[in-house]
Amino acid sequence: MAGPSLSRLAYSAQAYARVVWYAGHHILARRMGGPTAFEHRDVKLQNKWPRRDQILRAMRALFDQDWANIDAGLYAAPDGLDRRAFRSLVRSREFLRDVPNVARRRRDRAHDEVLSEEARAKFPRYYLQNFHYQSGGWLSEESARIYDFQVETLFSGTADAMRRQVLVPISAHLGGRDQRGFSLLDVACGTGRFLALVKTNWPKLKVTALDLSPNYVAAARQALRGWRDADFVEANAEAMPVADASHDIVTAIFLFHELPPKVRHVVAAEIARVLKPGGLFVMLDSIQDGDASGFEALMELFPQAFHEPYYESYLAWDVRGAFESAGFTFVSSTPAYLSKVVAFAKR
Repeated sequence: MAGPSLSRLAYSAQAYARVVWYAGHHILARRMGGPTAFEHRDVKLQNKWPRRDQILRAMRALFDQDWANIDAGLYAAPDGLDRRAFRSLVRSREFLRDVPNVARRRRDRAHDEVLSEEARAKFPRYYLQNFHYQSGGWLSEESARIYDFQVETLFSGTADAMRRQVLVPISAHLGGRDQRGFSLLDVACGTGRFLALVKTNWPKLKVTALDLSPNYVAAARQALRGWRDADFVEANAEAMPVADASHDIVTAIFLFHELPPKVRHVVAAEIARVLKPGGLFVMLDSIQDGDASGFEALMELFPQAFHEPYYESYLAWDVRGAFESAGFTFVSSTPAYLSKVVAFAKR
């Protein structure tokens, strides 16, 4: 893989410019939305809010690791800011236009606007919610269009850097071998943003994007339209229409904290089924209890400020135990700011 295409100074300037851009949207959205989450009477935090320097130090550690990986040639440097400037301005307008709608749902605790008899015939009940109080839940073109901007705003411009950490165990697994002989399945692919990172680094790797939302699968098609060897499957992760032992690598990005506890084990078993013996599974998801001292209040706030009905149970979920029971061997767990990358090998 080629080395970095920009200097450390240019990388840092780009990374912190993203932080300023998205953190600014975060602040503006809070002001536009009226009372903040802290001002809701039913929000109660048992832990002390982290200091600003703690947050910045953890963010800097993520960027330091990201640059070290780029400098070592593990994956390509991100595109320059000017590549997507116009698109970002358009998404900014769409995001801010939607802020009052999200604020209304948060104020009224309205999270079932996508629930209907027609939808219940097609999707599991737990899926038919306005997660994050977002417009359309997972079931609208608008939701798919602004989702990535919403996530970057939530994480103040660090979401892509966190996603890139998943490329590290993938790089080690491929080990310089001919990528044309390998296949990767991304479960709950969303808009395809992570798979675009994968194809940027391994353009001849066969990838499959699987998601339950037809709108997000359509967005993934658009995101990957410039690459070959990309398949798209609209299906439930609990019963994937994918052959046994058919993939070398399976990934799941920010999936498991949005699944009910019983469903997590079903999806873990499905991932084990479709992965080849010796294959790699990598998940990126939120930090959990005990992972990051000083950030407990953030984890407390998240399910209260946003509609995340299964997040609290996820915080105590035994990730390693669940996947070892499903037939995996633990490989590594690596912090990535407010998330962590956990890798397993299929036995």
